[in-house]
Amino acid sequence: MLYYWIVNGGSLREGRRRAGWTQGRLAARLGVTQAYLSLMECGRRRVPERVARAAARLLGLPATAVPMSDAADVRARVTDRWVAQALARLGYPGLAYLGKSGAKKHPAELLLRALALDELEPRLVEALPWVLLRFDGFDTEAMTVWAKTWDLQNRLGFTVSLARQVAEHSPSYRGRLDKLRRFEEQLERSRLAREDTYGRREPSERMRDWLRANRTREARHWKLLTDLKLEHLPYAHQNPGAVAELSA
Repeated sequence: MLYYWIVNGGSLREGRRRAGWTQGRLAARLGVTQAYLSLMECGRRRVPERVARAAARLLGLPATAVPMSDAADVRARVTDRWVAQALARLGYPGLAYLGKSGAKKHPAELLLRALALDELEPRLVEALPWVLLRFDGFDTEAMTVWAKTWDLQNRLGFTVSLARQVAEHSPSYRGRLDKLRRFEEQLERSRLAREDTYGRREPSERMRDWLRANRTREARHWKLLTDLKLEHLPYAHQNPGAVAELSA
């Protein structure tokens, strides 16, 4: 079982100070004593999930500060609708009509749970590299461990490669390029030799043969049967103003 916490004592203290809150005020809103909050901020007590989620909401911490759920069953209760709603809550433009109400999921959790699905709507598959472009602060070591636990490293590696291509072609995302390249290199060390699908299970051997012949170099490298490429991503050629508005 893998458990992954982003909100630790240090980030809790930093977020509280940045928001201008006293320990007493935050402790009262979290329903804990000031003494217990002090122990958490000093690293002498673990930050429980309930406290972490509440603190992220109260202090306006970024989505990457939301704790990830138990990864014991990465495929449990995940559907196209779940992925669409999670993307909308994180601000994905293509699903803005769904609204942002509801609890946010950690971007890494959303990405990995979506990649674990063998069947996913094309518009949702196209959104996955955006998660890596839109958010910073990923613990790539933890993501790699989770991906290896469920044999998702090739799917994740291909997703990172798509995000990296967007960053190479779009000045708006250029600041993400170095981290994406390092993440891709990190996943390379655990690349699987077996062939896999990406976003849809192909029942026809004829279609499989077509994909093998027409997939991109990156898809071939990551042993994936998919025709997804850079030009299919609706955010790949956004102008700087649109991205700045999105990131605000």
